[in-house]
Amino acid sequence: MSTEPIISIQNASIYQEKHLVLSHVDLQVNRGDFHYLIGATGSGKSSLLKTLYGDLPLKEGEGKVCDLDLANLKEADIPTLRRRMGIVFQDFQLLMDRSVEENLRFVLKATGWKSKKEMQAKIDEVLEKVNMATKGFKMPHQLSGGEQQRVAIARALLNDPYLILADEPTGNLDPSTSEEIMILLEQISKSGRAIVMATHDYSLILKFPHETLKCQDGKVFNTVQRTL
Repeated sequence: MSTEPIISIQNASIYQEKHLVLSHVDLQVNRGDFHYLIGATGSGKSSLLKTLYGDLPLKEGEGKVCDLDLANLKEADIPTLRRRMGIVFQDFQLLMDRSVEENLRFVLKATGWKSKKEMQAKIDEVLEKVNMATKGFKMPHQLSGGEQQRVAIARALLNDPYLILADEPTGNLDPSTSEEIMILLEQISKSGRAIVMATHDYSLILKFPHETLKCQDGKVFNTVQRTL
């Protein structure tokens, strides 16, 4: 894999308002890397992800994500940061009052796309990538949970991101569908995008082994995966 860092964090402290959540965080993620992020509820996983996508300010330490400096990130820089990454949530966060294609078109318009022809071509491209090419006309409530998550992943791919942050993307899915989503995420990773995925599903970690980061006792550790 390339050693070009997509995420580079040194000696960072992660805060929720004035509450210190994680300290002395060192983290490097390169193009094509796939990292799991694990830890008990309240251990700091979500706070770390929110810092990476600019929802929480980095008050102490150094951090660079998608070529933007987190320590000096201005409000006006956040849209640029978000365009350079894709974010996938546990609860899909689709707009329920519009079709799959309209969900994707909304994001493209919001991130500065103008040409209807180019927007349609990009929508067709990402739906094809997630095996949803024939479902663009459907409303979210007409889709299964796994199909909704595929649409959410397609949405995350719209702006050709360097990085995908996935926060419990299989948390609302059954085991078989979770495996399908994992296979899809691995394919995306192999295309050169970095993925950081928070999860509680240790069966997936065993079945699809990748480097694992663990939030525990206010720190982030690299854990060694042992194969039986």
